[in-house]
Amino acid sequence: MTAYFIRRLLLIIPTFLGITVMVFVITRFVPGGPIERIIAQAQQMQAMEGGGSAAGSSTEQSQPLSEDQIEELKKYYGFDKPVLISYAVWLGKVLRGDLGTSTRYYDPVWSMIRERIPISLYFGLLSLILIYGVCIPLGIAKAIKHKSYFDNISSITVFIGYAVPGWVVGVLMLVFFASQWEIFPLGGLVSDDFEDFTLMAKIADIARHTVLPLMAYVLGSFTVMTFLMKNTLMDNLASDYVRTAIAKGLPFRKAVFRHAFRNSLIPIATSFGNNISIILSGSFLIEKVFNINGMGLLGYESVVERDYPVVLGILVISSLLFMIGNILSDICVAIVDPRVKFE
Repeated sequence: MTAYFIRRLLLIIPTFLGITVMVFVITRFVPGGPIERIIAQAQQMQAMEGGGSAAGSSTEQSQPLSEDQIEELKKYYGFDKPVLISYAVWLGKVLRGDLGTSTRYYDPVWSMIRERIPISLYFGLLSLILIYGVCIPLGIAKAIKHKSYFDNISSITVFIGYAVPGWVVGVLMLVFFASQWEIFPLGGLVSDDFEDFTLMAKIADIARHTVLPLMAYVLGSFTVMTFLMKNTLMDNLASDYVRTAIAKGLPFRKAVFRHAFRNSLIPIATSFGNNISIILSGSFLIEKVFNINGMGLLGYESVVERDYPVVLGILVISSLLFMIGNILSDICVAIVDPRVKFE
């Protein structure tokens, strides 16, 4: 088993290089980067100073920066070197723990990410607890009561929730529960006067701000996990070893929880480790809808604003977490299923 995990750890290196090279090359050829943004800002300032007059030729207005200034900008942002050389320079900084500097805020990328990790981790852990804490019992109940009134009604409800994206549900909840009925706040994680609250009032305020985005987070994974648990448990209940146990006099409840349940956890265990990257990465659109200043909103803004150092910094963290999560998934499977031997 040790040799297997060593090989898996070593595979992280080429996988990480492949992912980062591909995204790094894309960022070099996608239009609208920091230099183009500076040129656009200079054009706006030139138009405001000109006051709409015809002073100056249209050529000068279309290109307010000289060639020397553009070359200096390319040198500053590292665009003056070939792509692979620029990637090697960037990778060397990453290996030293330097994720670069934001081209939009001019702050260190790691400090920007570090400030937002606790928020995404907060929602990610709550989502994970709710998904596994509700979906597993619900899947068991649906498997035991298959084709019953409870199973049919819950299936319709879960499928309707799955058909609507989480961010759309978030918008609808904001319209009704926050704007129209004013039960919950419109967005953010805390109120404006949060610092003036007592300890219990702060906890209650965070809880009120958490309810709507947490429901939007959970909705997407709810259906998949519930039906995965149900279908796997039904397959195991129909297996010969469960039938034999029941035929020998074992009560049905004990046959479910002593024999079929543990084997039914194997498919769920395979996806458990992969949720680590989702926990920290958050959701771009949900955090945008609720104005939650987490990793998801940071990633969304960095993509829209072409803030490539931040995009690459988030990619480094999320890709490493995803690959480590795959290894943890294998460990979870080995814990749940003792028959699994890694050779």
